[in-house]
Amino acid sequence: MFHYFSADSRVPSDHPLRRVKKLAERALRAISSELDTLYSTTGRPSIAPERLLKGQLLIALYSIRSDRQFCEQLDYNILFRWFLDMGLESDGLDQSNFSRLRERLVATDIARRFFDEVVRAARGQRLLSSDHFTVDGTLIEAGASFKSFKRKDGEPPTPGSDGSGMVDFKGKKRSNATHRSTTDPEAKLMRKGNGQPAKLSYGGHVLMENRHGLCVDVLITDSTHAEHHAARTLLTRARRRRLHPKTLGADKGYHVKDFVAHLRQHAIRPHIARIDGRETPGLDGRTTCTEGYRISQRTRKRVEEIFGWLKTVGGLRKSRFIGQAKTQMAAFISGAAYNLLRIAKLTQREATI
Repeated sequence: MFHYFSADSRVPSDHPLRRVKKLAERALRAISSELDTLYSTTGRPSIAPERLLKGQLLIALYSIRSDRQFCEQLDYNILFRWFLDMGLESDGLDQSNFSRLRERLVATDIARRFFDEVVRAARGQRLLSSDHFTVDGTLIEAGASFKSFKRKDGEPPTPGSDGSGMVDFKGKKRSNATHRSTTDPEAKLMRKGNGQPAKLSYGGHVLMENRHGLCVDVLITDSTHAEHHAARTLLTRARRRRLHPKTLGADKGYHVKDFVAHLRQHAIRPHIARIDGRETPGLDGRTTCTEGYRISQRTRKRVEEIFGWLKTVGGLRKSRFIGQAKTQMAAFISGAAYNLLRIAKLTQREATI
């Protein structure tokens, strides 16, 4: 006896992934010209780029550890097949082709375009604030062992005296100027603050709008510069998207004279947490005594929700990829997944009110 049914009939009508899929497909249609260009310049790949992007969304949404595990689950998970518009009789995806096509996506920067379209969709639904924003940074641990951090001049490390083959680093200073990881050369030795351990990491920076806590932009850096340098890049990219912040909330790490002057130069009020005893022109009592400053200082802590989701659910606590470009692509996909969930929840709440 044969039973015939569709994958769509097995997904509940009120499943939250239905709204996410509708929003994701709308963003994919907006970048269809870029996807067509990918076909014409590289030849028709074995997996459609639309399906790869949607597969990356599922990996971020369901905290799947690897492409191989995702391809295995796709063989028996009806929900995943429905999200990718695959029939129950369709062949699954091959992990090697899945990874190979990602190289093309990194080269064509389609992940960034997809992320921008998700942000534009939120703006079209009036969910995005255009006045008040928050910036913050964190560290994303690189997928490289600390043992791979070796001297650039090729000098072999000193073996330990216990005969175990372990390297003896006692009394030797290691820095980014003299050492480099052989596994991931773009990763840098960084620490989040004083007293914190230094790890091979990338810098992750987020620009958040304060109304609904949506992620407007995400930037991955490989430099050891201060966070406010990345904040300038985020603000420059925001202006290209025709976003002109009126206020910018941040923690004490951004209380720098040059950065405050940069904000004032672009007519942005610096709602930055002050360091006691540091006098900075443009960030004095006339700014900190306002109600708007107090609201920004309360709201800016919501940016930790974005970092928490990206690291615990989105899989960015430790990068699964080698190199800044691939890590940046993963950050765009995870940021888009976070925004899609937020937009779906916000639109559902407005529909029920």
